[in-house]
Amino acid sequence: MITGERVRMRALEPSDAETLWRWHNDPEVMRWMSDGYPPSLAHLTKELSERAADTFGDLTLIIETLEGRTIGIVALREAEPEVGDARLDIYLGEKDTWGKGYATEAMRLICRYGFGQMRLHRITLTAVAQNTAARRVYEKVGFVEEGRMREAFRRDGVWHDKVVMGLLEGELR
Repeated sequence: MITGERVRMRALEPSDAETLWRWHNDPEVMRWMSDGYPPSLAHLTKELSERAADTFGDLTLIIETLEGRTIGIVALREAEPEVGDARLDIYLGEKDTWGKGYATEAMRLICRYGFGQMRLHRITLTAVAQNTAARRVYEKVGFVEEGRMREAFRRDGVWHDKVVMGLLEGELR
């Protein structure tokens, strides 16, 4: 378990299926994410029950408040020890927690874990350019825009750019 001042992060459990299912079926939560088709609760429960243990290459954690309320999910994926690189994904599914610093703390904790425990040198992520709230969080912890993928995300019939952002070891704020 990774613990900060306001949040802690723990492994996914089959009991998290209903919460994840609720988030995946909330259009406001999924607004800027590539969500595909919402999974059924049965499918999600089965997937979490049969999920392989986290590895160096793929680590996915639930974000909770210190009081134990599940509020989001964070992952370091596609980690490659040979090059010290990983891709980060994060979202808060509980809308009443948005804008209150939980995502910022979770980002700092997972990046600190990635650089320290996983011996990463670089963490990257992509964000839809119009998702200004998420980009503000990423910039607050030290991520910088490194590139742009033009019209790489479609929502409501409109194409949006995605920005590629990166954080190097030693740049975490």
